[in-house]
Amino acid sequence: MAITETAPGQEVPADREILDWETFGVAAREIAQAVVDSGFTPDLVVAVARGGLPPGGAVAYALGTKSVGTLNVEFYTGVDERLDEPQLLPPLLDTAALHGLHALVVDDVADTGETLALVQKLVAAHCAEARTAVLYAKPRSVVDPDYVWKRTDRWITFPWSAQPPVERTPEA
Repeated sequence: MAITETAPGQEVPADREILDWETFGVAAREIAQAVVDSGFTPDLVVAVARGGLPPGGAVAYALGTKSVGTLNVEFYTGVDERLDEPQLLPPLLDTAALHGLHALVVDDVADTGETLALVQKLVAAHCAEARTAVLYAKPRSVVDPDYVWKRTDRWITFPWSAQPPVERTPEA
């Protein structure tokens, strides 16, 4: 299987976390259970695109939350390679629609935490309350998410980014 989570010429670290689809399903439900057990009831789940789309949708379903929004952020370009700071990409979330809501911002990982901090700050400025949830949090993160499935300092291979994009098959 070819892995495309690295920049050209990079190798994936041998010592890494590997999340499979089945374990991902367990993780998403455990995060949702932690949210429910804390007494927080989000009106809206905001998934940080792209890596936060699968966990955001899964957690929203597990919570029974039908309102789901996204914010597109670009930061990582490879293993430990990133832009100087996270960049919001269009289309942007309709922040006017967030007034008075309780939001749960969901991402796949809080690595440096800068992406999660940016989105949480933006959402919190328009909501009654904005909490954060991630599958993984790393010790160097500038944000300590409200809900974390697992803490690690290793590179993580997610099932949705482990294979290259599909290509058109040649006509037979």
